[in-house]
Amino acid sequence: MAVRKKIKQKLKSITLLDKYILKQVGEMFLMGVCVFSSIIFASDTFITLIKQISLFGIPFKVALMMIILNLPQVIVMTIPMGVLLATVMTLNGLSLKSEITVMRACGIGLNRIAKPIFVFAILMSIFSFVINESVVPVMSRQSKDLALWALGQKNIPDGKQNFVFKELSKDGMLKRLFYVGYCEDKTLHNITVLDTSKEGTIQVLQAEEGKTSPSGWDFRKGAVYTVGQEGKVLNTTLFEDSNVKFGLDLSKELNKNIAKEMNFMELLKFISTKLNTVDERHRNVVVIELYDKLALPLTTIALVLIGVPLAITPPRVRYNRGFLFSILIIFAYYLIRALSISFGEAGAIPAFFAAWTPNIVLTALGAVLYYKKVYTIE
Repeated sequence: MAVRKKIKQKLKSITLLDKYILKQVGEMFLMGVCVFSSIIFASDTFITLIKQISLFGIPFKVALMMIILNLPQVIVMTIPMGVLLATVMTLNGLSLKSEITVMRACGIGLNRIAKPIFVFAILMSIFSFVINESVVPVMSRQSKDLALWALGQKNIPDGKQNFVFKELSKDGMLKRLFYVGYCEDKTLHNITVLDTSKEGTIQVLQAEEGKTSPSGWDFRKGAVYTVGQEGKVLNTTLFEDSNVKFGLDLSKELNKNIAKEMNFMELLKFISTKLNTVDERHRNVVVIELYDKLALPLTTIALVLIGVPLAITPPRVRYNRGFLFSILIIFAYYLIRALSISFGEAGAIPAFFAAWTPNIVLTALGAVLYYKKVYTIE
């Protein structure tokens, strides 16, 4: 009975230790995610906002909504940062207060102290993977659709009657000519489109109504006439509803990284069936993104492995160096990540190593430091 009682007391004390560490890690993690997300939003994200407005003429409200839709993608990037900051700050604080020394005196080693942190890191890796698989692709698609809708809407003069607008090719030649009877509620009425983009033929489209959508122009109740060079009508097609990709050349800029709009299985299927439809550089981007969907969530565990030994402060050090260590480690990680992905996109290294090199480097270095720290203490 006495032995059983001691075992229960020990289990209870272990549970209290886990709760004590996890509480501090959780608080620092939330703070870290908020801080790093704010930094990214204040720098890279708002630069993107200005670029969308200046290059594509997208309204400010639409561009701001696109940025909000990209928030889950930012959070996925900041989760490893937040976990690392929480790990280093928590253990560094415990070390400065001599609490780790007291735990060791009670027979609790560094492995046991770090156990709840590793469990927390694994849970955050799973959470990051789930968000990246379920929320990020949906939000990315909605962001692109919103941008394409804005591109189509920006040149529609609502309320105007009997007007013409044209689309020119890159060399300044007439590509398409639009005549519109009148425009009401962003819907065009009595439309005639003269399309000279196909060499050797001219297409004339007439429709009662038309409006833009993310997939192009939607026309209702009309006909398409194909006229040859000699003026002879080669073909006539009647339609109730038709979708035509007119005037969406700028959308190519928004379709450069289609991998963000797919989860792991969808991207795997795309690579196996349609990879040859994209150019070589974007092909590398797509394959790297596939490997990165697994590598990025697991970065959390790699960062904890290297953060734990660096957070244990020697007795002679009496200041909190946790935040400085966190910033340096994060900077080193993303520098390696940026370099490896750039080399991978250029085809200098295989796509697998482009995505996994940062994790491999951190895990190898962290394993050596962790082993030395545990061996030295214990």
